Amino acid sequence: MADALSVIPTSVLRNLSDKLYEKRKNAALEVEGIVKQLASSGDHEKISAVINLLTTEFTYSPQANHRKGGLIGLAAATVGLSSEATQHLEQIVPPVLNSFSDQDGRVRYYACEALYNIAKVVRGDFIIFFNQIFDALCKLSSDPDANVQSAAHLLDRLVKDIVTESDQFSIEEFIPLLRERIIVLNPHVRQFLVGWITVLDSVPDIDMLGFLPDFLDGLFNMLSDSSHEIRQQADSALSEFLQEIKNSPSVDYGRMAEILVQRAASPDEFTRLTAITWINEFVKLGGDQLIPYYADILGAILPCISDKEEKIRVVARETNEELRAIQADPVEAFDVGAILSIVRRQLDNEWEFTRIEALHWISTLLNRHRAEVLCFLNDIFDTLLKALSDSSDEVVLRVLDIHACIAQDPLHFRQLLVFLVHNFRVDHSLLERRGALIIRRLCVLLDAERVYRELSTILEGEADLDFACIMVQALNLILLTSSELSKLRKLLKQSLVNAAGKDLFVSLYASWCHSPMAIISLCLLAQTYQHASAVIQSLVEEDINVKFLVQLDKLICLLETPIFTYLRLQLLEPGRYIWLLKVLYGLLMLLPQQSAAFKILRTRLKTVPSYSNGDQLKQASSSNPYFQILHHTGSQITEDGDINQGGPKTRIPAISNIRHMQASFEII
Repeated sequence: MADALSVIPTSVLRNLSDKLYEKRKNAALEVEGIVKQLASSGDHEKISAVINLLTTEFTYSPQANHRKGGLIGLAAATVGLSSEATQHLEQIVPPVLNSFSDQDGRVRYYACEALYNIAKVVRGDFIIFFNQIFDALCKLSSDPDANVQSAAHLLDRLVKDIVTESDQFSIEEFIPLLRERIIVLNPHVRQFLVGWITVLDSVPDIDMLGFLPDFLDGLFNMLSDSSHEIRQQADSALSEFLQEIKNSPSVDYGRMAEILVQRAASPDEFTRLTAITWINEFVKLGGDQLIPYYADILGAILPCISDKEEKIRVVARETNEELRAIQADPVEAFDVGAILSIVRRQLDNEWEFTRIEALHWISTLLNRHRAEVLCFLNDIFDTLLKALSDSSDEVVLRVLDIHACIAQDPLHFRQLLVFLVHNFRVDHSLLERRGALIIRRLCVLLDAERVYRELSTILEGEADLDFACIMVQALNLILLTSSELSKLRKLLKQSLVNAAGKDLFVSLYASWCHSPMAIISLCLLAQTYQHASAVIQSLVEEDINVKFLVQLDKLICLLETPIFTYLRLQLLEPGRYIWLLKVLYGLLMLLPQQSAAFKILRTRLKTVPSYSNGDQLKQASSSNPYFQILHHTGSQITEDGDINQGGPKTRIPAISNIRHMQASFEII
């Protein structure tokens, strides 16, 4: 201190702390001259004493004017040292940096001015303080004082120039600071940071691309900034980096993919579009490198496929196709289970197209990695069954395609139908809304006869008789009316002359007995008219309620459809098909006379040619081997449906006695 006081006159020190800027400036010029003389004589000890005096007595003084004078004095001392200033930077720079956080705006302004002058002198030698200077400038970029901001911008430009021409700059030491600051939301700071990222990226010797994962998320976060200028700058920087990625032979796609996946779900439309565009390029460029991130990427793409913004939808769908085109093997870190977990969640997505694409992925995985998918079947099976209740027909059809693919194995085939029946039992509305669509599609995909045989076996042991009745009625209606089951109907029509047809009839018979109208329909389809007549006679023991009459009404209407054209034509030969007539008259007797169905059937029967009841009945019985069920020698069929053999009446078994009725047909 004494050395400094002996070198610097008291008047200079007094003027250096004066409230007038001109006096402080003149005093600083005198300090510059003194330091220059000391430097020329090589007396660095006294120079250090001068700098120490300026620091302790001025820059750290509680008086604002002292602090201002100290900053000007340090800058002047640096100018006086000129090329020899480097060895004193450890003394000069820290007090200036400390002044950047001064409460007085004018002191902060003079700190910027002082550091600007110091930097002009030492240039690249002050790079060792770069992180501290950068941190200080980052804070000053949002300073409430406009003058301080302006001074900070001037200093910032100079520091950028120095960094771009310096070979001492360490990007490795800078990145942690950038990563810490990039999350700041202040618009001035964001603008400052984007400016630095752009400048550093323009320097050929600085590899910013290699450190992109460290600040990529921050740049994406700026895309949703309220300032148009900041959004534009961030987008420009990201576009430049994406172009560099396309031209770079080595890129760390993995870390960046994780960031992009998160940003693809951003509520901001522009951020989503940019993220999905990057993912699209990554899928094209990264290829096998992205296999470990398949599931995450797919989780980002699928929701965007149905985005409200068309541009996002277009890019997402293209990316989805690109991703699906990549052939990957589970041994190459391709996680089938993770992908199935993603698509399973997307099956609950509110948008139809996303659900459809999720199902498309399951189909793709089944085709490529069937064994691996089946290992996770328990994880997705319930969700796939639930999807059968989807409001979209296309979704339901795709789900059925997947179920059919899984059901190629016998074990999974039965499991599918058992669970399907269970779902119908639990949710009757599903049977009403989707039952026909589901059953018809499965018949196309899995063979109609196989499906109906298995369903019949399942329903035969159904404990809930009301549900069994409803289910059988639904299956029966599909059997009678669906074009997909035309071959099955043709086979059943040959039941009396074809062993395969008879076997199918028998396999359906037991479960069809859950519904009187269904079993009668089956008998009419199989042309086992005599047995149908026996069934009708047995209905006297059943409860003829409204539900029964509704089903009977439907049956009468079905008899007038093209499906039963052959039956109506057989009425032209009443003598040959006497049991058919008895069936129709039996149905007529069950109908209320005022019902529309009664009038329809009565009108039809009026068109039947007349015939002699006795002779033709005998002729029919002698020529028809199936007459044996009800007709015995000397027997007469009474009006109530009993068989009179000259002794006690024998009651035809009730419809509920399934085994007896089945055995009766086997006798045929």
